[in-house]
Amino acid sequence: DVQLVESGGGLVQAGGSLRLSCAASGRHSDDYAIGWYRQAPGKDREGVSCFMNNDGSTYYADSVKGRFTISRDNAKNTVYLQMHSLKPEDTAVYYCAATFFPMSPGLCLDDVYLEVWGQGTLVTVSS
Repeated sequence: DVQLVESGGGLVQAGGSLRLSCAASGRHSDDYAIGWYRQAPGKDREGVSCFMNNDGSTYYADSVKGRFTISRDNAKNTVYLQMHSLKPEDTAVYYCAATFFPMSPGLCLDDVYLEVWGQGTLVTVSS
């Protein structure tokens, strides 16, 4: 079985930066897509950024484009989310998730298609 463990969350002031890490164990190299999702208090979970393993394409939510970057280090079995220019509205629990089933490009931002989830890491951005 694949397990995903997130880390790197914390408290940061608006305008600051954080880098989240998602360490994978098991059949990580077989995943079709992997990404980051977040859930703010009182809101639905939303896709933040994802990476399609078949062609290396990446996708971002409009709200984070130009500020967040997803990357992957296969040697370390780790996926990262570098976050810059953080805003209070970025406050949320951030989850890493993966799927092992083929999907159409861009659908990886839709969390219903991801079946393996980490436990989440809290990011709090103060104003």
